[in-house]
Amino acid sequence: MRTMAITDFKAHALQILGEIAQSKKPLVITRRGKPLVEVIPFSEDKPVPGKLSEALVFENDIVSPLGDDMWDACR
Repeated sequence: MRTMAITDFKAHALQILGEIAQSKKPLVITRRGKPLVEVIPFSEDKPVPGKLSEALVFENDIVSPLGDDMWDACR
Protein backbone atom coordinates (compact mmCIF):
# COMPACT_ATOMS: atom_id res chain seq x y z
CA MET A 1 0.00 0.00 0.00
CA ARG A 2 1.29 3.42 -0.92
CA THR A 3 2.24 5.82 1.89
CA MET A 4 2.91 9.55 1.91
CA ALA A 5 3.94 12.13 4.49
CA ILE A 6 1.22 14.54 5.52
CA THR A 7 3.27 17.54 4.35
CA ASP A 8 3.55 16.10 0.83
CA PHE A 9 -0.16 15.34 0.79
CA LYS A 10 -1.02 18.85 1.93
CA ALA A 11 1.07 20.40 -0.84
CA HIS A 12 -0.49 18.29 -3.62
CA ALA A 13 -3.87 17.22 -2.21
CA LEU A 14 -6.05 17.83 -5.27
CA GLN A 15 -3.65 16.07 -7.61
CA ILE A 16 -3.24 13.11 -5.24
CA LEU A 17 -7.00 12.74 -4.73
CA GLY A 18 -7.43 12.66 -8.49
CA GLU A 19 -4.82 9.91 -8.75
CA ILE A 20 -6.55 7.87 -6.04
CA ALA A 21 -9.92 8.23 -7.77
CA GLN A 22 -8.44 7.13 -11.09
CA SER A 23 -6.25 4.26 -9.88
CA LYS A 24 -8.73 2.99 -7.23
CA LYS A 25 -5.77 2.30 -4.90
CA PRO A 26 -5.80 3.50 -1.27
CA LEU A 27 -3.18 5.79 0.25
CA VAL A 28 -1.94 5.91 3.84
CA ILE A 29 -0.97 9.37 5.06
CA THR A 30 1.66 9.41 7.79
CA ARG A 31 2.80 11.89 10.40
CA ARG A 32 6.37 11.44 11.59
CA GLY A 33 6.41 7.99 10.02
CA LYS A 34 3.30 6.72 11.84
CA PRO A 35 0.06 6.02 9.95
CA LEU A 36 -2.46 8.78 10.52
CA VAL A 37 -5.27 8.19 8.03
CA GLU A 38 -6.13 6.00 5.05
CA VAL A 39 -7.65 7.62 1.97
CA ILE A 40 -9.68 5.13 -0.03
CA PRO A 41 -11.49 5.67 -3.33
CA PHE A 42 -15.27 5.91 -3.26
CA SER A 43 -17.12 2.85 -4.52
CA GLU A 44 -20.87 2.39 -4.86
CA ASP A 45 -20.39 -1.39 -4.91
CA LYS A 46 -19.80 -1.63 -1.16
CA PRO A 47 -22.58 -3.21 0.92
CA VAL A 48 -24.86 -0.88 2.83
CA PRO A 49 -25.26 -1.68 6.56
CA GLY A 50 -28.66 -3.24 7.26
CA LYS A 51 -29.30 -4.24 3.66
CA LEU A 52 -29.26 -7.95 4.56
CA SER A 53 -31.70 -7.53 7.45
CA GLU A 54 -34.46 -9.19 5.38
CA ALA A 55 -32.34 -12.35 5.20
CA LEU A 56 -32.43 -12.88 8.98
CA VAL A 57 -35.04 -15.05 10.67
CA PHE A 58 -36.34 -13.87 14.02
CA GLU A 59 -37.82 -16.50 16.33
CA ASN A 60 -40.08 -15.13 19.05
CA ASP A 61 -40.24 -18.36 21.06
CA ILE A 62 -36.90 -20.14 21.37
CA VAL A 63 -38.05 -22.65 24.03
CA SER A 64 -40.89 -24.42 22.16
CA PRO A 65 -38.85 -25.88 19.29
CA LEU A 66 -36.85 -28.05 21.72
CA GLY A 67 -39.58 -28.75 24.26
CA ASP A 68 -39.63 -28.12 27.98
CA ASP A 69 -38.01 -31.47 28.84
CA MET A 70 -34.88 -30.57 26.84
CA TRP A 71 -34.53 -27.28 28.72
CA ASP A 72 -34.93 -29.01 32.06
CA ALA A 73 -32.11 -31.43 31.15
CA CYS A 74 -29.72 -28.49 30.83
CA ARG A 75 -30.13 -27.44 34.45
